[in-house]
Amino acid sequence: MVAAIASNLIIAIIKFIAAAFTGSSAMISEGIHSVVDTGNGGLLLLGLKDADKPADEEHPFGHGKSLYFWTNIVAISIFGIGGGMSLYEGITHVTSVGEHTVLGDPTAAYIVLAIALVVEGASFTIAVRQFMKAKGKMRAGEFIRRSKDPSLYAVVFEDSAAMLGLVFAFLGIFLGHLFNNPYLDGVASIAIGLLLMSVAWFLASRTKGLLVGEGVNPDELADIRRRVESDPTVRRAGDILTMYLGPHDLLINMGVCFADGATDQEMHASIRRIETDLRAAYPETKRVYIEAESLANLTVCPR
Repeated sequence: MVAAIASNLIIAIIKFIAAAFTGSSAMISEGIHSVVDTGNGGLLLLGLKDADKPADEEHPFGHGKSLYFWTNIVAISIFGIGGGMSLYEGITHVTSVGEHTVLGDPTAAYIVLAIALVVEGASFTIAVRQFMKAKGKMRAGEFIRRSKDPSLYAVVFEDSAAMLGLVFAFLGIFLGHLFNNPYLDGVASIAIGLLLMSVAWFLASRTKGLLVGEGVNPDELADIRRRVESDPTVRRAGDILTMYLGPHDLLINMGVCFADGATDQEMHASIRRIETDLRAAYPETKRVYIEAESLANLTVCPR
């Protein structure tokens, strides 16, 4: 990720230089895109570093959700700075085109786009390789939906947008010169802006659930209930509340009704068995809180 940050910064500078020589709106948008990617890489690194901080008195459950917060800031950055400025640049370019508008020499833009394509392609290949390793045999869509670590797919989406943005910029410049139509350069910039906004919306919608306290999926919740109620001392489980406090930090809280006549020692042994089983089945489980429900609670322990 550090290498990607450095390469994005260098590419951004080169793109802005090319934009100055060619006057291309699409190259300006691509420069903005690379600047945003540079900042976003730094924010994701900050989130990963913060998430690893140990728990303290002010944060007894740790700092795992820092990654979700900074990923959400990344989404806002992509939408507002990357998408918004690219869209504004494209609209400004289109509305300012006149009869005497002259297209600049696109040679510098083509050279920069080729260099950027090679660099972004290498970064994209590494990101996809890591993503494929992380998802294993799971389908990509299912993995993204179930993953609690947005850093695993945020980089892939950013690099995908970067590659597609280069294609938009090339087509805008190439077709604009081919048909002597300066509007197409601005249209490419608008397309880049809309692309970035789409990526931002996806990341924001995904991190929203994690920020507000997303738990396990229904299948996993049913499996947890089955495991708890399969213990010989358990009569039934009440509400099972789960929440991810970080990518690898799952909290499980539940009320349990034990069998009639169960002694304190038997209940304690049952709780230890349940905790051990859940931690083995869900290694990300860091905290399990089990409360013995009163027999008076008819909703949990029907007579």
